[in-house]
Amino acid sequence: MSDAVRDAYGRRAAEYAELLGSMAATHPMDRTLVSSWAEPLDGPVLDAGCGPGQWTRFLRDRGADAHGLDQVPEFIEHARRTHPGPPFELGSLDALPDADGSLAGILAWYSLIHHDPGAIDRPLSEFARALRPGGGILLGFVLGETTEPFDHAVVRAYRWTFDALGERLIAAGFEVVETHSRTAPDQRPHGAISAIRAGTAHRS
Repeated sequence: MSDAVRDAYGRRAAEYAELLGSMAATHPMDRTLVSSWAEPLDGPVLDAGCGPGQWTRFLRDRGADAHGLDQVPEFIEHARRTHPGPPFELGSLDALPDADGSLAGILAWYSLIHHDPGAIDRPLSEFARALRPGGGILLGFVLGETTEPFDHAVVRAYRWTFDALGERLIAAGFEVVETHSRTAPDQRPHGAISAIRAGTAHRS
């Protein structure tokens, strides 16, 4: 996340948290998917780009050893205040504080949508570094017919195709397990990719 994106979210953090910072604002299919993905994970789980912290709390409530990371100070302050218990840390997805091979899973739910195609390899490489071999990752993103920018409510974001994002994951050292999509009237198409870290990760 660039400084410009961080600052844009910081200015609207209270509004964002009020509108989207609870599990009531999430789609039931997403809750089912994230819950089933996290269930078999045995070890620490990072909610990467945790925002107001609702998904971190969701994971903890289902028994996961989850902690949250976000680059927006206002989000971390909100998360710590609203969801006492889970650890929340200020930091960048481009330079995770987690040690090599220390994580069993990473949830990156819409947290990479502001990385342009020239910058997304860095966080994916960091995810591969921090995950143990066989560790799982679940990415939620805006699905498109082509990989292209669009006008997001906060700051410019990017749609990705399954093939394009899958290729980046493979290059970073992952094996794609499955993909999910859903569409609804007046909503952007949603995509999710589940993958596991291969035995040897790509290093940038």
